[in-house]
Amino acid sequence: MSNLFISMTEAVIRHWKANDNAYPKKFVLAPEQHKGYVASRRAGIGGPKADVSEHMGVPVEVVEGSPGVMVAADGTEVSLQ
Repeated sequence: MSNLFISMTEAVIRHWKANDNAYPKKFVLAPEQHKGYVASRRAGIGGPKADVSEHMGVPVEVVEGSPGVMVAADGTEVSLQ
């Protein structure tokens, strides 16, 4: 599995640049993706008590079957893969 932390960070930065610093609505991850994201956050940035309910101020939602997307401010889905 790719490092979602980096993919998510890059997606937010691209979104800011393209949308006058507007925040995306949310990230939607499958349970297994979220598990990997949590492990990487708690092992690195944020440490064991990292708040994994958001990433850079953007809410993180867990939905079975999600391919792993960022939902942009306009509602479009952007793949994190």
